[in-house]
This record gives sequence, C-alpha cells and structure tokens, in this order.
Amino acid sequence: MSDSVVVAGAVCDGGRLLAARRSAPPELKGRWELPGGKREPGESGEQALVRELREELGVEAEPLERIPGEWPLKPGLVLRVWMVRLVSGEPSPLEDHDELRWLAPEEADSVDWLDQDRPAVTEAVRRLREARRA
Repeated sequence: MSDSVVVAGAVCDGGRLLAARRSAPPELKGRWELPGGKREPGESGEQALVRELREELGVEAEPLERIPGEWPLKPGLVLRVWMVRLVSGEPSPLEDHDELRWLAPEEADSVDWLDQDRPAVTEAVRRLREARRA
C-alpha cells in the first residue's frame, strides 16, 4: 500500500518565503509551516497544491520544481514540497492558519517551523539565496 501524500508549497515572491502559522489542531497550533494539504484521489501533486493554496490562502500559484525528498508525517502519510511562484492574489489566512509572514532568507529561523517542514525550508532558503546572487 502506498502512502497518502500531503503537498506543501514553498511560496516565493520578491525573494521572500511565505510562512503560515497553524491555528489547529491543538498539538500544532502556533507553529509555522509551508502551506498546503492532502492530495485528493485522481489529483497530481501539482494539481493538489494549486487547489490547496487557492482554498487556504486565496491565491493562484504555479508549482515550479519539487524539492527532492519526502518527509513522514505519521504512519502512511508523507509530505512532499514544491517551490511555488505566486501568480495572483495577496495571501490571506483563510483556513487552518491565523497568521502569515513573508520571510527574507535571513529571517527564516525567526519562526518555530514544524519539524517535518524544516528540511524543505532549508532547501527553499538556499534556492532563494542562490537566486539573489544570480
């Protein structure tokens, strides 16, 4: 049996990364994550991510490149993360979050990221710094 997939987006705009603070469930409340959600049957990861970012943040986004790796969330559930370009809209915390912050690469450690998001955040920040130097 294959694992169910949670998709998340390292949403980038203007050289910054979007962080979303969880409002639920209680064990995650107040911690920060890359926004996203569960892939539905018949969806690709990219399709799920576009839908989830529309539902959670009210934005249109374009998944770019998947960050290598996947991270276990609980038995039978894994996290996959994509670099994402904001296409239109201003992100708002519509579902599951009570605050959003745009973080410059040097600010990425200023929030308490969920443990499973940390490897992808590290890679997203590395890519943002690399793009800044290019």
